[in-house]
Amino acid sequence: MFQYERVAEGVYSFQSENYAQVTAGLVVGAKWSVLIDTLALPEETKALQAFIEEHTEVPIRYIVNTHYHADHSWGNCFFPNAVIIAHSLCRQLMITRGQPALERAKQSGHTFVEVELKFPNLTFPEGEMSLKMGRKCIRIIPLPGHSPDGIGVLVEDERVLFAGDAVMPIPYIVDGNIEQMAETLKRISRMRLENIVPGHGDIVLRGEIKTKLREDLDYLACIQKEVKKAHRRKFPGDYLDEVDIAQCGKSRVLLGGLAVELHRRNLRALYRQMYGEAPARSPKEEEVPW
Repeated sequence: MFQYERVAEGVYSFQSENYAQVTAGLVVGAKWSVLIDTLALPEETKALQAFIEEHTEVPIRYIVNTHYHADHSWGNCFFPNAVIIAHSLCRQLMITRGQPALERAKQSGHTFVEVELKFPNLTFPEGEMSLKMGRKCIRIIPLPGHSPDGIGVLVEDERVLFAGDAVMPIPYIVDGNIEQMAETLKRISRMRLENIVPGHGDIVLRGEIKTKLREDLDYLACIQKEVKKAHRRKFPGDYLDEVDIAQCGKSRVLLGGLAVELHRRNLRALYRQMYGEAPARSPKEEEVPW
């Protein structure tokens, strides 16, 4: 159901085996713990809850939602005693977008029938927050770009960053902003980190961090260049359909092949963000019956 890994002393990462390699994290203190995000599906999050109860002796006092998206926040309700920490925009977006999305999900199947959104009740609009956990200290920092409410959790002494979806195998900006994403990646690159736990995918180790972040910045520059080229065409949608993910420096196999679809969505979303309309496609010729 999920894989787990000890990242540092008292710091753990969990990765879904069922949905897009989404991750959650755990920081264990002397008297209480902090959970960073939940997993995408209810049965995964309940299994995570049981695992934590079995393997640690301290309760989860806080959950940090790195952003409002369902695969990171809909499991809050399975930790009824936890205080939910998030950016102020996260609470707002969970109410305005998350609640209608959950209602639609419940109408379409039984997977989320027992889920009730638990909104953040400790929020901040700007700046940072810090939590002291005995000998551990974590900083909660803004990391927008993937979404406007994005935050990350830095475990200071261990230099481990839970980056949320600011770091993924392929940057994803459909619900965000490319300029903010680039600035966030540059900020992360200036941090002296031992590990990055991305919102999806495998842990990025110290020796891989600079290369990974450089590749992500190069990818953003590439799709921006291709969207500008597309805008000069009569049918920009046709041009964007031919921009292969590999020519922008990313592999088709990332996230089990989902990267190709994320790349396609990035191009179209960026075109709309830059030019205020969807990229037009050429009309399809009508088939003539013979």
